[in-house]
Amino acid sequence: MQRYILGKKNQITLISAILIIVGFYSHFVLNNMTLTNWSLIIASLLGIAPIAIQAYQALKVKVVSIDVLVTIAVVGAVLIKNYEESAIVTFLFLFGAYLEQRTLNKTRSAIRELTDLAPETAMKQMENGEFEEVDIYDVDEGDTLLVRTGASIPVDGIVMTGDGHIDEASITGESVPVSKGPGSKVFAGTILENGTIQIEAELVGEDTTFGRIIELVEDAQDSKSEAERFIDRFSKYYTPAVLGLGIIIFLFSQNVELAITALVLGCPGALVIGVPVSNVSGIGNGARNGVLLKGSEVISDFSRADTVIFDKTGTLTIGNPEVADKQFYGENIEAALGFLASVERESDHPLAKAIVNEIGETTISIVEETEVIKGEGIVANVAGHRIAVGNVALMKRENAVLSNQAREDVKRFEKNGNSLVLTAVDGELKILMGIRDQVRPGVKEELQNMKKLGVKNLVVLSGDNQGTVDLVASELGLTEAHGNMLPEEKSAYIEEVQEKGQIVAFVGDGVNDSPSLALADIGIAMGSGTDVAIETSDVVLMKSNFSHLTHALGLTKSISSNMKQNIVIAIGVVVILLAGLLFSDWMNMSIGMLAHELSIFVVILNGMRLLRYRL
Repeated sequence: MQRYILGKKNQITLISAILIIVGFYSHFVLNNMTLTNWSLIIASLLGIAPIAIQAYQALKVKVVSIDVLVTIAVVGAVLIKNYEESAIVTFLFLFGAYLEQRTLNKTRSAIRELTDLAPETAMKQMENGEFEEVDIYDVDEGDTLLVRTGASIPVDGIVMTGDGHIDEASITGESVPVSKGPGSKVFAGTILENGTIQIEAELVGEDTTFGRIIELVEDAQDSKSEAERFIDRFSKYYTPAVLGLGIIIFLFSQNVELAITALVLGCPGALVIGVPVSNVSGIGNGARNGVLLKGSEVISDFSRADTVIFDKTGTLTIGNPEVADKQFYGENIEAALGFLASVERESDHPLAKAIVNEIGETTISIVEETEVIKGEGIVANVAGHRIAVGNVALMKRENAVLSNQAREDVKRFEKNGNSLVLTAVDGELKILMGIRDQVRPGVKEELQNMKKLGVKNLVVLSGDNQGTVDLVASELGLTEAHGNMLPEEKSAYIEEVQEKGQIVAFVGDGVNDSPSLALADIGIAMGSGTDVAIETSDVVLMKSNFSHLTHALGLTKSISSNMKQNIVIAIGVVVILLAGLLFSDWMNMSIGMLAHELSIFVVILNGMRLLRYRL
């Protein structure tokens, strides 16, 4: 029966809310006190059932929890016929538990989504030399595995034969596929976009980089939240103190009603509702402004953050490579652009897509005799012309002379962090394009606003090369920049910073970011990122608008301040009421109840101010 009642807490909370509404309606509208009292009595009895069970379970292990205090206070309120107080206290207590449980469920679902992304099978070479599909757990170190176009890499290993482009976004977070050939290292969970390769397994199962990502998320989520620790400390001292006060009052006065009154006054509705109303109002404001905040501990931690660490791709940058610089040489450029578009239209490589998007509408010709030059580019015949599209090495192979101006342009484009694509027509250089991921519009200004809000350190961690990361950091005025980092290295850096006493917020958008999102004091995911990153995080910027990050920081600071104000109001009222009960003749249950209702009204109004918050 206990398990059944605890399993129906959410339904009990809903029914209690409905009964309380019915009770107030019958009192103020119908003026039917019988219906009012019975509605509130039933709401009190239903609401106290799961709380009393939790109190009993706590007492069995010699813990005087806040459930014990609430149970005694509610029972006392019912005995002295204060049904309104008993009903409201039980509802608010259950509703707070419901909000906490929802947050926990969202966090746990991230582990399941990560596990679902892990490869389940692999093509393993058997003793007869043939490849057969086997369960991933049947793969051992040293085995030879076959991976075809579109398949996931099943283990961490080394390419033995073949070549292709691999999407490593799940590990490094970078959007541009990486070319792999014999001797290249590959990671489990990444995708072979084209080509066929054979790899030798080095790390399998939980030892792979992807497996360690899952393990890091689990470890980080096992740690106890600050809110839970606060509740433990609060219950440890506050609950026994109020119970002791009630007993002392009874022993000295022999007045049961006076003792119960003390317990009721010592369990203020304003304290129960003060923090939730601030949270709900602040979370509502955030939702309307593109920010999803996941719980009170999130608000508390984020409001105190002094170090914000960013992933680069998809966070500080847009996440899709675009043509950032271009230069033309000689005549007939329109025709050359048409030839380039004709060649690149046949490729699904992200750089090719960026070029086609940049050129836009043009004359498309038939492409013949295409030849892929490994590591250099493509050569093809288009409309009777020999078209070479690739890097500087391909230009040398095609005997395309680069003028002094072209060489200077190449150096300048490279210095700006571009990937270079050169196009030659019949051995003559015509087009130079520099392609790179673009910084999100307005990011620099928003980062300056974050500094004004008290953030001392702005750091970027990326799997991209150090040169590109340094360029982004320099452009945005960041404090530190670290490139060539795998997920475990990012997590190690976060732990190192935390050990120095800094409160860390991490902003990312990919599967590879999920360990860092979970490990940081506050994890922030861009809404355009992966589901796992969003589930693992504490804050989600739902529209991937960077200005929402600054709004979120300012909002959490206001929520945190508002919660403290409400706590001071609630505890202040309790102190005044108890002092009045003990040291004056004017304090009674009616005055105490009126003061409680007024304090509840005050903290609700104070919390609702957050609905109008603007940075």
